[in-house]
Amino acid sequence: MLGRWQFRPAVLPGVAAVAAITLMLSLGNWQSRRAEEKLALGRDLDEAARHAVLSLPSFPVDAHAYVFRTVSARGEYSAKHTILLDNKVLRGSAGYQVLTPLRIAGGDMHVLVNRGWMAAGTRRDILPRIETPLGIVAVEGTAIVPGSYIFELGENTEDGMVWQNLVLERYAKSSGLKLQPLVLQQTSELADGLERVWPRPDTGADKHRGYAFQWYALATVILIAYVALSLRRTA
Repeated sequence: MLGRWQFRPAVLPGVAAVAAITLMLSLGNWQSRRAEEKLALGRDLDEAARHAVLSLPSFPVDAHAYVFRTVSARGEYSAKHTILLDNKVLRGSAGYQVLTPLRIAGGDMHVLVNRGWMAAGTRRDILPRIETPLGIVAVEGTAIVPGSYIFELGENTEDGMVWQNLVLERYAKSSGLKLQPLVLQQTSELADGLERVWPRPDTGADKHRGYAFQWYALATVILIAYVALSLRRTA
């Protein structure tokens, strides 16, 4: 009893309200976890940046010892194995990220280098011209370990040079190259006309927090509405 009001909940609306509130809270918690995961990645990146630059050898390495570290590699690009990652947007323009394997000096081991972004052009059936430095080059960048499992709508996600997603194991099989288990996200400059603007891994954490707040707020609104609609005025 609340004065002249009595709480008389109905069963079915109550079940629906509990289900809806549970769903809203779950979605809010998921968005909160995503924000914390991104913030943790940002802290890992900052911590790794305080260490000395690692030189990538020509024998296989443990990717976890290199992830987010600044890494240097010296070798020669294999331009014929270049691929373009599609649907990459920079400053509102559609384009590609250009990935070319670098054969590390001293052996036959390669590291896949994400060299940067280039615009797609007005005709998607005509690929842009890619300038690849010749001879021995020195490349420096951040070591990234791409995910192994990516949600894809279809099986045909590669069209020649153009790929929709990068799965390193799939690329190794397609190219036939011996690859280090990481991708070098290039930060050093070379005369290739590509733009190297890399978002931090914690980019978007505030957006996830905002979404979490919206889900929590919606759960609160449902609870208040259910309580208000369940109150009955007594005689």
